[in-house]
Amino acid sequence: MPRWLLAASLLLYVATPLLAMASEDRASVGGDITVQENETAGDIACVFCSVHVHGDVKGDVAVVLGSLTVDSDHSIKGDVAVVGGDLNMSDGSEVGGDVAVVAGSANLAPDAMIHGSRSILPGRAWLLVPFAPLLFLIGIIWLIVYLVRRQRYAYAQYPGVRRY
Repeated sequence: MPRWLLAASLLLYVATPLLAMASEDRASVGGDITVQENETAGDIACVFCSVHVHGDVKGDVAVVLGSLTVDSDHSIKGDVAVVGGDLNMSDGSEVGGDVAVVAGSANLAPDAMIHGSRSILPGRAWLLVPFAPLLFLIGIIWLIVYLVRRQRYAYAQYPGVRRY
């Protein structure tokens, strides 16, 4: 039995890159992703870049600090998440799942369709929310260092000033 398990795991290990190459998923950091006309993509993940959909997307789309633009009469079958950017949907475009836009805006054409729920938190101040605990911790550390240094070093005594 262990030989079959070893052979199956070896086969799975060898086939994993082939399965990943066969999928139509796309990911990028810093470089824009474009789904061309008459092209279909799987899941899309983009950080510090923008996604332009001129074709169709079968999966989900996640964009961090970038924008998502969907052309007219094209669709995204899954969910959409945009953090720190804008969602632009033209007439006839549609999203099959939920849409979440945090620290950005959703510019939806009148005929754009979202089949799931919408969560839109406009304003760039939402980008600071994940860093709030870190800023609080930095403030406490600064206060401790300030109090310790104030007690450690005595202030210089200056002689009295004579006035003539």
